Amino acid sequence: MSDERERLAPEVFRLPVEKIRDAYYSDTYFALTKELLEADGERPQVTMQVFAKRQGLLGGIDEAIAVLRLCSGRRRADGTWEDGWPALRVSALHEGDPVEPWETVMTIAGDYSLFAHLETVYLGTLARRSLVMSNVRRVVDAAGGKSVLFFPARHDHWLVQTGDGWAAHVAGAIGVSTDANASWWGGRGTGTIPHALIAVYGGDTVAAARDYAARFAAHSNVICLVDFHNDSVGEAVKVADALGTDLWGVRLDTSEKLVDVALADRPDADQLRGVTPELARAVRDGLDAAGHQRVKIVVSGGFNAEKIERFESLGAPVDSYGVGSSLIRGNFDFTADVVDLDGRPAGKVGRELRPNPRLRPVT
Repeated sequence: MSDERERLAPEVFRLPVEKIRDAYYSDTYFALTKELLEADGERPQVTMQVFAKRQGLLGGIDEAIAVLRLCSGRRRADGTWEDGWPALRVSALHEGDPVEPWETVMTIAGDYSLFAHLETVYLGTLARRSLVMSNVRRVVDAAGGKSVLFFPARHDHWLVQTGDGWAAHVAGAIGVSTDANASWWGGRGTGTIPHALIAVYGGDTVAAARDYAARFAAHSNVICLVDFHNDSVGEAVKVADALGTDLWGVRLDTSEKLVDVALADRPDADQLRGVTPELARAVRDGLDAAGHQRVKIVVSGGFNAEKIERFESLGAPVDSYGVGSSLIRGNFDFTADVVDLDGRPAGKVGRELRPNPRLRPVT
């Protein structure tokens, strides 16, 4: 790829700079290492090498660089901060680059005492963002060009939303559920008419959808959940009849404990719990028969790459996949090692310098 790719500006991340500088988020042993080196007046010139432990997409590299740019340095006796960034030489891959196990994704060269306290923060950033980005790319690939909506915000702490949303965006998700998810590229959250709104309308899906569309259809696609009464076909048709062109799509989210009434009489009904290709087909047929061919079908509820692949292999009439908690599960570990000291090899056994011609200098 071109060397001209821009990186996200450090200000985008709104880092708690002072706390990171003071090692508040760092493993204590890194903070103590920095303290010891500074107390002894040691300024070891090192090359720190960062690598991934699995295959996937690299996420969080611009945020990791921002941590180094804004938080490397040392505290002067008067309490002011001496900026360490100008004394460092950093090279790195870019956001969304594919990486292989043991591939070097970043090197940091310079006085180790300037950045010893930052390892916990930049490695954790890379781990989280790369995990989400790689998980999202898997489901995007499985969906074969159909849109993927990134819906895991409710399954994790709210503080992770901004970076997770960015990772999902880079990986190819076309929608995120919160404004925080979309903030780094200036987007907005998107979503569907929730079960809770239908509930406070006394279970009247049509009434809830009608009022929702009257207020919001001019600004966003209206997608209505239609499983409140476990009658997705009937509810979908009723909502489509009532809203007309204000309805963009319906969302199927049947509990994995239930069989929708449209499938209940089938001999294999017990195998058709939750959202299935058969349910998507029944809703599609019902909408089409009622003249609503333009209404899209969104499915959600326990989806991951494997489930999407099954739906696609069976030709399920799905237009978009809403995917939640599976996108934030798993691990994507990174490790950093000092591999060079004052121009000579210094890594522990098995952790020698592995140059990567794909790295680009960070200016």
